[in-house]
Amino acid sequence: MRKLDRIDCMILDILQKDGRIAISELAAKVNLSTTPCSERVKRLERDGIIMGYYARLNPAMVDRNLLVFLEIKLSAKSGDVFDQVAKSLTEIPEVLECHLISGEFDYLVKARLKEMGAYRRLLGDLLKKLPASASSHSYVVMEEVKESLYLKVD
Repeated sequence: MRKLDRIDCMILDILQKDGRIAISELAAKVNLSTTPCSERVKRLERDGIIMGYYARLNPAMVDRNLLVFLEIKLSAKSGDVFDQVAKSLTEIPEVLECHLISGEFDYLVKARLKEMGAYRRLLGDLLKKLPASASSHSYVVMEEVKESLYLKVD
């Protein structure tokens, strides 16, 4: 992979804060003309550094106020089991993030739901559906202090 230079880092910083910025405005902010700036953005996308663009929704405005973290421990561990669990969890729309982790538990799952009843149903379905699920611990978020996808790029 090609090393990012100062201008690439500036472009990434600006796009993370405003993914809808016009290429002409972005070019002006990084002191480039439009064509070279556009080519840099396309290269960053093609190289997989920029993975995509999306609209960030306000969970309260779309009736998804309940944020829950769930630790899942498996009773059996193998490549096949991990693959089956990963496939199952990625198919659940309420699951925003799923991480295979080290430590006492195997998976850390972040889910956003409408209300506690929806979480109870999700948890029940998960524990029935997942192969080798042994135990789980849930953490219901009382207050979101910080949530960001911003990555500082040096």
